[in-house]
Amino acid sequence: MSYTSFSYLLFFLGITYVLYTLFPKKYKYIVLLCMSYLFYIVSSSWLIVFIVLTTFIIYFSAIWIDKINSIFIDVKKNLNRDEKKNLKNKLLWQKKAVVCVMLFFCLGALIFLKYYNLFSEILNFVIFQHIHLELPYLKLLLPLGISFYTLQAISYVIDVYRGKYKADYCLPRVALYLVFFPTIVEGPIGRYDEYAYQLYEGHSFHYENLTFGCQLILWGLFKKLVIADRANLFVNVVFKSPQDYAGFAVIFSIIFYTIQIYTEFSGCMDIVRGSAQIFSVHLPQNFKQPFFSKSINEFWQRWHMTLGTWLRDYVFYSVSLSQPFKKFNQLVKNHCNGYLSKLLPATTALFFVWICNGLWHGASIKYIVYGMYYYVLMVLGMFLEPVFIKVMKIFHIHKETQYFRVFQIIRTCILVNIGMLIFRAKDLTTAWNMFLSCFRDFSLQPLSSYGLRLSDLLMIVCGVVIVFIVGVLKEKGVSIRETIAKRNIVLRWTVYFAALFIVIILGAYGRGYDAVSFIYAQF
Repeated sequence: MSYTSFSYLLFFLGITYVLYTLFPKKYKYIVLLCMSYLFYIVSSSWLIVFIVLTTFIIYFSAIWIDKINSIFIDVKKNLNRDEKKNLKNKLLWQKKAVVCVMLFFCLGALIFLKYYNLFSEILNFVIFQHIHLELPYLKLLLPLGISFYTLQAISYVIDVYRGKYKADYCLPRVALYLVFFPTIVEGPIGRYDEYAYQLYEGHSFHYENLTFGCQLILWGLFKKLVIADRANLFVNVVFKSPQDYAGFAVIFSIIFYTIQIYTEFSGCMDIVRGSAQIFSVHLPQNFKQPFFSKSINEFWQRWHMTLGTWLRDYVFYSVSLSQPFKKFNQLVKNHCNGYLSKLLPATTALFFVWICNGLWHGASIKYIVYGMYYYVLMVLGMFLEPVFIKVMKIFHIHKETQYFRVFQIIRTCILVNIGMLIFRAKDLTTAWNMFLSCFRDFSLQPLSSYGLRLSDLLMIVCGVVIVFIVGVLKEKGVSIRETIAKRNIVLRWTVYFAALFIVIILGAYGRGYDAVSFIYAQF
């Protein structure tokens, strides 16, 4: 059930909203929970068993950790200082054991289902071929949204372990947090304290949330159907037979893919956040005009933000605060100067973040290289920063000038497009050959040879211009939805209906267009 389909937008979402509005406030969460499980069953059939098992595992794991904390609070009153310390250390190991058991089952299921064939291929090549053994290739099915709900599940238990909040003893609330239908396919990757209680508490009819939510859905549909699915026509033709194209064709195919994945993924997030907002549930933002970034580091603070913050909080900090890393940090401080003693620990911990980022996107060597590509760029930027500062002083370049900001944005966009080439290409060899082909044979061919019509190209260009203008306004702090809401009823509803008809009339669907699945739904 695609988020752009009539079955979702008109029937599923509409029926869910009507039922949610009609049910008494204290039972509204039941509507969301039942409809979310229905959505999952329709989309993933019997594989729903995985998310149900995950729900029970994290529910009881968090309660177990909570019970251990309660034991310490009850007993410590009658103990002296040394006894308290010994008991605390003992219970800490018990809590760590609970977290490890949870990770074994939740993360283990994800690793086995998603990465078994990748690891078996590597082991067969490196080890088993020498001893005449071979791990079999398995045709494994991935449960819907397993990469997303697994990260949410892990964050909940680890937050309880860290004492951020107490375990929730309400099983339906934990279940709804994991399976909420707008977030299950592509995120955003939320935290328990951000919206679990929003889902559960129930909300009365709210006109502003309903209209703002519908606006977001329309905006997402515009980006997905009018821009992304048209760009896909050109992208598919070139990337399907990259050896037949060079020069401008390859360059524009890379740019069009960047346009496609951004407008599609951010468009999906708009549909998702809009779907939640009509129920008065506010999901975290996942994109913040990433192509206005002046560096790769800033780009990843604006792109897929919930994944970035998750990796920071549960990988970077976990590595940085571990005992082996603290020893490594001390070793660096004892043997390196002040500059290196700050950078080496940070860049070492960052390595694990980008390995996880690459692997999270897919079970392939190219995704590991994709992660390492951004890691190398970030590390080079950090280590060479003193050199850049000296060069800028020599040439009297001021960072705050407009032309330098434009240069930084263009440079970042070029680097991101190279990363997108690695991401989209069939394999690393194809990516490298396509990169080299960007510098030869700049002849132009008719649009029809790329699967595009002139009208399609015009729609893409106009759509990108509109997205750019909206991005500029957002960068300046203008709230477009609030601006529209303040207009008189005639102008306001004229804008709403115009947006609706633009999507219906200009959307890339029907005869001549293939339905395009969401890219990130595959991860």
